[in-house]
Amino acid sequence: MEQSKVYFSDLRAPVGTNLLRKLEKLIRRAGIGDIDMEKKLVAIKLHFGEPGNLTYLRPNYAKVVADVVKSLGGVPFLTDCNTLYPGRRKNALEHMEAAYENGFSPFSTGCHVIIGDGLRGTDDVEVPVEGAEYIQTAKIGRAIMDADVFISLTHFKGHEATGFGGAIKNIGMGCGSRRGKMEQHNAGKPLVRQSRCVGCRRCSRECGQDAISYGEDGKAGIDQEKCVGCGRCIGACNFDAIRTPDDAANAELNRKMAEYAKAVVQDRSQFHISLVIDISPYCDCHDGNDTPILPDVGMFASFDPVALDQACADACLKLPVMPGSLLDDRMHEEGFVDHHDHFINTTPEAEWESCLEHAEKIGLGSRSYTLITV
Repeated sequence: MEQSKVYFSDLRAPVGTNLLRKLEKLIRRAGIGDIDMEKKLVAIKLHFGEPGNLTYLRPNYAKVVADVVKSLGGVPFLTDCNTLYPGRRKNALEHMEAAYENGFSPFSTGCHVIIGDGLRGTDDVEVPVEGAEYIQTAKIGRAIMDADVFISLTHFKGHEATGFGGAIKNIGMGCGSRRGKMEQHNAGKPLVRQSRCVGCRRCSRECGQDAISYGEDGKAGIDQEKCVGCGRCIGACNFDAIRTPDDAANAELNRKMAEYAKAVVQDRSQFHISLVIDISPYCDCHDGNDTPILPDVGMFASFDPVALDQACADACLKLPVMPGSLLDDRMHEEGFVDHHDHFINTTPEAEWESCLEHAEKIGLGSRSYTLITV
């Protein structure tokens, strides 16, 4: 089988050029112009960033992609779906305000913002998934499915539940409506290690289901009936007191996510871009961010989201650890076990291989790729 092509550009920008021009050159060289976009509605899926977080992709990058789409005759819009958890992106009005606050407006990006699953996260389409093992019909935001062409623009970084957040997560989890996100998360429900809990109550502030309460000793407990397994509490805890007891839970989440991603892109034109910069340990869904765990790498583009994620991961695993980062702290803890994987070393409860393995198995793409430097 022919290897997928992944195109790469580093972040060097000598006098006379800049990263925005390099991004345009990258995506044009990678073949975005081969897509028929004439008078087509083009969804550009990205993460607008939870206000307070500063590692989300700058809107300048989104404008480059939107401008290229318009130059090819397309009609672009930026999109994401509402969140399960509390914050400022849980309904369309707050979500759009958050996007504008972080710089994603028609004036700065040259195209409109549309929240994919509507006002309350209930406007979705049930999409059958070819070859799926876990999902019969994926619940995808209606506006995303109504688009003629789909482009993902991803900030590649760590993630507390899926090992890393790459193109497949941006597509699969990001395009799921609120019930779609619940369907993906509902297998892995965390528990509290009472011996480590200090009763700080940060986890309850992150829980969107009111599933966390506190006993007379001040320690947290999770109501398994209310919990949807979103994993927000795991990332919120600074004391490693919350864990997922089922070793298969994260793998199941990853596989469902791959199936949701396939539902989004199957049978239509697609293109994928990942920027491996500001590699924070956790998702941009948090209203803050920790120092990057790894140095910046560069920009990648491909028609194959599986090959793209594999190439980004491979590049990251070759990098040195950033001193003073969470990953550096983990590696100096007593009893540290080296998994020889920066993402698993950062969050040992998580892993990412199952996502790419399953994505390849169901025909979303190939893990085998040729890297072409632009």
